[in-house]
Amino acid sequence: MTKKLLILLFFLGSFFTHAQNLVWRTNMTDAIAISNEQRKPMLILFTASGVGENLQNEIFKTPDFAVWSRDNVILVKLDLSDSAASDGDKEQNIKLKNAFGVEELPEVCFALASIRKNKTTFSALGKIAYKPGGAKAWIAESNALLHPSE
Repeated sequence: MTKKLLILLFFLGSFFTHAQNLVWRTNMTDAIAISNEQRKPMLILFTASGVGENLQNEIFKTPDFAVWSRDNVILVKLDLSDSAASDGDKEQNIKLKNAFGVEELPEVCFALASIRKNKTTFSALGKIAYKPGGAKAWIAESNALLHPSE
């Protein structure tokens, strides 16, 4: 009995540890390439230092979100306050924030993109901010944006 309990705890611990290891892309060109290769939309998180952590803590740091995101989206984090970002990346991030109509941080935009002749074209699928209700409610609303006909 003790051996079975230890094995169960090991697997649960592994699952929760793995769930926390989300891969957030910060380079938009790389994210677009991966999105197109895997045929998944991008979940673009616009954030900055000093903004509320509710979205991170109550949604993104949950096992439900980890499983859902791995199967459904390419994660992209654009930190508008990142002092280590190059001037080109900072300018790109601000242009994207304005193009997607992001007014308050943090906010998530879902999009597809293509690059042709060095020109990037985005197709916005919708945007969502933090709302109380937990990961399952947030995921349900995200699914409604990503799959409106279902």
